[in-house]
Order: sequence, then C-alpha cells, then structure tokens
Amino acid sequence: MKTIDKIPTTKIQRASKLVQTGAKVGVNYLKYYGDKLITSEENAKDRLNQNNAEDIYDGLKQMKGSALKVAQMLSMEKSILPRAYVEKFSLAQFSVPPLSPALVLKTFKTYFGNYPNEIFDAFNATSVNAASIGQVHLAEKNGKKLAVKIQYPGVAESISSDLALVKPMAIKMFNIKGKDSDKYFKEVEHKLIEETNYILEINQSKEIAEKCAHIQNLRFPQYYEELSSERIITMDWMQGIHLSEFTANNLNQETSNKLGQALWDFYMFQIHTLKKVHADPHPGNFLVSETGELIALDFGCMKTIPNDFYVPYFELAKKESINSTQVFKKKLFQLEILRDDDSPEELEFFSNMFHEMLSLFTQPFHQEIFDFSNPTFFQKISELGEKYSKNTELRKMNGNRGSKHFIYINRTFFGLYNLMFDLKAKDIRINNFVNL
Repeated sequence: MKTIDKIPTTKIQRASKLVQTGAKVGVNYLKYYGDKLITSEENAKDRLNQNNAEDIYDGLKQMKGSALKVAQMLSMEKSILPRAYVEKFSLAQFSVPPLSPALVLKTFKTYFGNYPNEIFDAFNATSVNAASIGQVHLAEKNGKKLAVKIQYPGVAESISSDLALVKPMAIKMFNIKGKDSDKYFKEVEHKLIEETNYILEINQSKEIAEKCAHIQNLRFPQYYEELSSERIITMDWMQGIHLSEFTANNLNQETSNKLGQALWDFYMFQIHTLKKVHADPHPGNFLVSETGELIALDFGCMKTIPNDFYVPYFELAKKESINSTQVFKKKLFQLEILRDDDSPEELEFFSNMFHEMLSLFTQPFHQEIFDFSNPTFFQKISELGEKYSKNTELRKMNGNRGSKHFIYINRTFFGLYNLMFDLKAKDIRINNFVNL
C-alpha cells in the first residue's frame, strides 16, 4: 500500500484539501446530469454515488484525523448512506494508507523525545495496521512482542476546525435544525478529543480489562505506561485475525455462537452494570485468537451513560412500554425525541415513526434467546431505514431529535447488531450478563 510522507496539519491546509475534494464532487455532478440524458436515472445516480464516495474518501484518507473518523462513524449507518459510501467509508476502520517509515520515526521522536530504537530492542517502522487517528507498529523488548500505536501528527489540534468543515454536510444529511443543534456536534467533538488522549485511553483500557476479566472467552492486552505517552500507546502484541476476516471465512457455528455470546455479554455488562461502554464496536477493534477467543482492543471511545438517560432509554425498550401509548409518548418526551414546540403533525409523525422503529429494534430484548443470524430481522431493519431515508415528509421536519447521548449509544447498538449478524451468532442468551 502506498504510504504518506506528509499530512496537512494547519486549518488552511486541511480546508484546501476539502475544497479540492469538493471540486471533484462538483465535476461528478456535471457528469451525472450528462449521464441522465443517455441512461436511466437509477444508473446515473449509482455512478454518481460511486464517484463521490471514492473522491470524498480519497480526500479524507489524506487528511486522517477526525474528518476520517466521521467517515468511519457514517460507514456504520448502513440505513442512511447509499451502499457505495458505506463500502468505501468502512475502509477507514482498519485499512487506510499509513505514514511512511521516515515520517513515523520523526513523529515518534517528536512525541517521545527519543527514536524507537532507543526505547525498544526492535521496531518495525512499517505499519501493520493504519486507521483514522493512529497506526500500529510491531516492536520487541526483553523478548516480548509489543504493539505500538502512534497518533498521526496534527490530529488532536485539528479536531474543532475539521468538525466545522464537515458540519454543513452533516446538517444537510441529517436535516438538523434549531438553535440547540450544537449539542450534537459538541458531543462528537468532546469524544474525539478524548480519543486523541492516549493517557486517558490507557486508563480506560486497564479499567475495562480489570472489570470485565471474568467474562468467558474474552481477552485483553496488557498496557505499558512506561512505554507510552499522550500520543503513543504500547501494549501486548495480540495474536489473532480481525473479526471481519474471521467472519468471511468461518464455517464453525459453535465458534460463532461462542464469540457472539462473549461479545454480547461484554456489551451488556458494560451498559447495565458499569454504565460505561466501549462505543466503537467495529470489526477493526476486535481480533479472534487461534483458540477461538474474542480479543477486545482500542478503548479510546468510551461513553458514560448518565442515569437520567439510562432509565427512560431502557424503559422505552420494554414491550409493555411500546404497547402503551401513554407510557411510550411520555418516554419519548423524556428522551427529547418529542419536543414541546412540535406541531400536532410532528407529534403524530415522530410518535408513529419511533413506534415502528423501536417495535423492530428492541425485539432481541423481548426474548430470552435470540438468533442474530436471522436475515429476515436485519432485512426489515434495512428496509425500514431505506423507507425513512426516502421519506419526503420527514425531510421537511426538524431532524433535531433526541438527547445528545443517543449519538454514541445508538452507534454502539447499531455496531453491535452488525457484528452479531456478521458472526451469524445463534442461541444468544440475552440476559446472561446478569449471572456474570
């Protein structure tokens, strides 16, 4: 894979990169209008999506940082974005061009004050895995293999300006209006700032590893604070394959069920017992060991769940709440899905919309055992997402809906559901975490 010798770090440089990308998108639209004259609307739109997805991703992967992280987050929203965007943006999870070895050594020296060969017995300056905020290198010290994650230069300093650049696109995509819409962007900005603080990540990683050590078939690396800094993390090198690689080739249902139960228990224990959850559940953050155990990595994005959100959120998921019009509406107001300034039409529309969505999404919680390999369940979710993404009535209404906590909690559940489906996990005991 081609490496990168330089990353735009200043606000002007990064804005210029986005302007260049925007110009390419403009050319794609001109081609689209021409295509419509000689082919069908559907074929022209598919080509437009393919070209735009490729050009936008190519621009973002050169910038790295929070702009690329937002693309990664959007790749999990399979019901919102066209397939071309989902497929392209999902590469941001664990497959982006790495820094060149020369830039790696320079960056390490800047962050740590020493070159890698002054710290480790051996250090491979060629990355083994590159993502949106940092990349991983293999090192060795005292006979032990280590993984060293190095943050890209300028990432932490450019978060606010990056989000300001992508904000107009997000507002249009999600139809966000209203004077209090900034709460959503502040929530994302706050989490991205946390993700660039590797000292915080080490502390969070050690805490989760300790509190979840009792969960069966789940493993964590050990972290080394003396070999880490605010922009560098050193941990055990964990032997295994990415979860996506495992799911693409696995034929053993028993192993799928074992991994699925471990993954589900891990998330339910965090959410319901710790009230703090690993809010970045994509395949790049999990490995599968040779013995069929799940290895959890990267705890930079942790979401604390406040009680005033946790209580109504999970009360709303109960079947009796969904089946009671009065209780259901009350919870929608508590969670800021319905608003006091809503028109009668908006109240009716969003009540019906969320009733339809939650009646489907909460099905796993209404059963003792659930089959996450069921394609019908996930097909219905996809169809429902497509239905509302094309709804012209919805586009006219204020999309500024829900507590700011929905952003990362919903992201967690969508990501978890997708991973469970990819695993084709069956016979999952939903409340198994209670006995852990």
